[in-house]
Amino acid sequence: MFNLIATTYRFREEDAYDELLDLLEDFGDPNAEAEITNVKGLIIASTRLDPFYVVEKLKSAVSEPWKVRYLLRVIPIETVVPAVLEDIRLATIKLSSKIPEDKSFRITIEKRHSQLHSSELIDVIADEVKRKVDLDNPDWVVMVQILGSEAGVSVFEPDKIFSSEIEKRKMGD
Repeated sequence: MFNLIATTYRFREEDAYDELLDLLEDFGDPNAEAEITNVKGLIIASTRLDPFYVVEKLKSAVSEPWKVRYLLRVIPIETVVPAVLEDIRLATIKLSSKIPEDKSFRITIEKRHSQLHSSELIDVIADEVKRKVDLDNPDWVVMVQILGSEAGVSVFEPDKIFSSEIEKRKMGD
């Protein structure tokens, strides 16, 4: 099981792996675990810390030079289910209930090593989330990360993903 997905540069997976575990220890979890996946540039991690808390701490860490060098994106994962349409649908129903009725959403699917079709996933999820769709400027994101036989599912506001590029750009403003 994992509750964070991190991306890095190709062939920098080991550096990002070490950086992520060091940062998680700094944030308060010396027992966090991570794994370099068979997908180039992708690491999964399991921490006892709230994954959204980790994202906020990463945003703060960017201000310290050399603290975040290899991590490109860190995505919080709320639940992991088998990468089966019905399991993903049920996880989405449960998590999407936190989207207020007057708010909009977008579905984002990222697939790696999967035969599932994004359009089929989007159709099934959209049927269950009875909210307004806004692809350009949503209030909430329904995120499905498929990694082979597992799917990480999260529902969050768009600013709850860590992107080192975006955070470093903000510092320059």
